[in-house]
Amino acid sequence: MKTVFNVILGLCALVLIYICYASIMGPINFEKAKKHRDAAVIARLIDIRKAQLEYRTLHNQQYTASFDSLIDFVKHQKLPFIFKQGELDDKQLEDGLTEKKAINIINKAKKTGNYADVKKWGLENFKRDTLWVAVLDTIFPKGFNADSMRYVPFGNGAQFEMAIKNDTAKSGAPFCLLEVKTPYEVYLNGLDQQEIANIKDVQTKLGKYCGLMIGSLETANNNAGNWE
Repeated sequence: MKTVFNVILGLCALVLIYICYASIMGPINFEKAKKHRDAAVIARLIDIRKAQLEYRTLHNQQYTASFDSLIDFVKHQKLPFIFKQGELDDKQLEDGLTEKKAINIINKAKKTGNYADVKKWGLENFKRDTLWVAVLDTIFPKGFNADSMRYVPFGNGAQFEMAIKNDTAKSGAPFCLLEVKTPYEVYLNGLDQQEIANIKDVQTKLGKYCGLMIGSLETANNNAGNWE
């Protein structure tokens, strides 16, 4: 009987040790997993932001709320790149020459074959050409998969929520707002639910979004991430 009692006490001690271990390591393991997933989601949001900024430059300062349009833009669109050779010196600038005038003089010479004005203004080594470079070759690393932008890492196929809003500044100038986000439940799925609830409770009390996001439809914030 005494042996059985000792065995039971031993088992109880092991259970208590395990409970203590789990109570300590549980939050630690959750935080480690969360940081890993946060990093992947943040990287994807930054990619979306980069694509949207380039999209806006070629679409009348408008973002897109469609991932189909954004992905097609990244895969097939080209961006202008200005190749510069030579600079205007102080005397040329004092004489009233500007880059625009210099380019016009050179373009006229190319059309007419008369390079007298080019020599007169000393523009023989001045050159400005517009090169068109694929978006994929310009802002993303080699092998970037544009189709993946819409999907939330660790989200089991879930897509980011993306929206735009057109507004007007106090000066009367129109501008476009962008917001891309995903809640904790989507990319932290499979982790400890109580830990997720704790994080959401803290964020809610602080009046912050319960997840990761860039931009805002409420206020212009230069598309900042809520982790920045």
